[in-house]
Amino acid sequence: MSLKLLKAGTSDALTLNGISKRAFDSDISVGASSPGGPAGYMSVPFHTKMARQGHLYKLTDEGLIVGGAILFLKNDVLNIGRIFVAPEHFRKGYGSFMMNEIETMYPAAKEFTLDTPVWNIRTNAFYSKLGYRQIKQDNGLVFYSKDNVAHV
Repeated sequence: MSLKLLKAGTSDALTLNGISKRAFDSDISVGASSPGGPAGYMSVPFHTKMARQGHLYKLTDEGLIVGGAILFLKNDVLNIGRIFVAPEHFRKGYGSFMMNEIETMYPAAKEFTLDTPVWNIRTNAFYSKLGYRQIKQDNGLVFYSKDNVAHV
């Protein structure tokens, strides 16, 4: 395994869009009432815009795109808008690798934040395992935060 988390270009938007759609639609197996995902999860224009604005990342294994992330840095807080991994690559450590890389890539961030649906048993367990603490629940979402131990 040769994993890398890299900024995605607009030429990666179509591939990442397909992976995002398949990853979020698979949530039906962990509590979703129907296939679906966050706003723009299956929109090529959305992923292209995120790439243009520098928010879209791709996870590659031996050069093959296997997942992605959308990140927003505001002041000294990094919001992990979403991460996603192709369903055929679930449970291989890609998500943990991606989260670790994200935290490492932003040493100036004081805090990392994210949210996930209350019903998603997979992602809630995953973020808790990585040391994220639940700070509130609102509108069917669980909001998490983690202090950046690398912050100086």
